[in-house]
Amino acid sequence: MNAWPPIEEVLPHRGTMLLLDAVEDYAPTHACCSYTPRTDAWYADADRALPAWFGIELMAQTVAAHVGLTARLSGRPPRLGALLGSRAFRSQRAAFAAGTTLIVEAHLDYRDESGLASYQCRIAADGEELASARLSVYEPDDFAHFLSQNDRSR
Repeated sequence: MNAWPPIEEVLPHRGTMLLLDAVEDYAPTHACCSYTPRTDAWYADADRALPAWFGIELMAQTVAAHVGLTARLSGRPPRLGALLGSRAFRSQRAAFAAGTTLIVEAHLDYRDESGLASYQCRIAADGEELASARLSVYEPDDFAHFLSQNDRSR
């Protein structure tokens, strides 16, 4: 039995935008989640598989799970955050086959006081690394203000 709360209690994503199935492991410096692509999902390609570039979203949701669990275990509510970018995304496959359980890991490289953080992420199945990337994320104190500042710059 999984010791971690259901993924719906950890992430704010709902409906078809909630891609992860479960938190598998957590520590202050990393999180590990699982996801099994489905043949009937809205993202399925012509071969009914998950396109590899969706791996960035799986990684971002795993980072969000890490941030959410960290806040929860500290007695704080989770705050909204933003994916600022990905760097060096590499995938060994063009798509991830439906029915294959993907293990998504996010390892915290650094976090500063402003809420800026970097994670090294990877996706594996059956012990084989399928994809990797470094994600930059930002968890501002006031997310609404952060969004309004970015809207004014356009």
